[in-house]
Amino acid sequence: MTTVSVFAPAKINLSLHVTGRRADGYHLLDSLVSFAPVGDRITVRPGTGLSLTVEGPEAAGVPADGTNLALRAAALAAPGSGAALTLEKHLPAASGIGGGSSDAAAAFRGMLALAAAGNAPACGPRAMPPDTLERHAPALVALGADVPMCLHPAPLRARGIGERLDRVSLAPVPAVLVNPRVAVATPAVFAALTSPDNPPMPDTLPDLGDRAALIGFLAACRNDLETPAISVAPIIAEVLGRIAATEGCGLARMSGSGATCFGLFETELAAQAAVDRLHRDHPGWWVAGGVLGDQTRPAMPRIGAA
Repeated sequence: MTTVSVFAPAKINLSLHVTGRRADGYHLLDSLVSFAPVGDRITVRPGTGLSLTVEGPEAAGVPADGTNLALRAAALAAPGSGAALTLEKHLPAASGIGGGSSDAAAAFRGMLALAAAGNAPACGPRAMPPDTLERHAPALVALGADVPMCLHPAPLRARGIGERLDRVSLAPVPAVLVNPRVAVATPAVFAALTSPDNPPMPDTLPDLGDRAALIGFLAACRNDLETPAISVAPIIAEVLGRIAATEGCGLARMSGSGATCFGLFETELAAQAAVDRLHRDHPGWWVAGGVLGDQTRPAMPRIGAA
């Protein structure tokens, strides 16, 4: 039996400028996005009808019914096809790092890869033609504005409501990711936003191919949702302070609408030391580390025989 395994990396908003609000209520943004080497994993096998099993250390509370974005994306990728999906959950839910959106994108890629493989076992990674994915992007936006960002998990600039995507060249940067185990509802954060009309990033980005240059540029940027998120969940301010206090941290910021925060470092050694310290000092928090950057190859569907 053919089986497809797809990695769903965490999506990190290095900056997030809220620049307006449309008449339909959607907020406009300007965001630099990168991806982490930590994430969830989707496994897809042929089956009767569509089903989803959720397991792993962060599975508690994650729905396995039609409200799950991964299952909805699978149905969109191959209407009428049967498949049994397993979601191995490692990212905390409702945490501002695009776990649900990345899962949906991975399920979508996995279903397309399964259909392409048929029942002939084949091993190794398989890249999907970019135009195949882009043709479905409008429908995927309807699932969630972050889903198209996760189709090709490489550094990008997202504008509009998240559907205007441009690849950018960013230096790979060591990071620590921290979530205090507090779920933050995105609508509550946007409701606490004082102004939806804020300046975007420069039209033309500088050269960000150097780690120090990238961190310096990001320090002059913002996450406009950080302050309203802190008003909803004050512990975010403590997390940011703890990250900033680690040796070598060049920038501490919240990702997305929270509550996951990140710290950027110029060396992997300093980032790992921060991971170790935060694990030790806050054993109840979710802490992970790795180099943010292009996760396209790790996220390619891997096809084999079960």
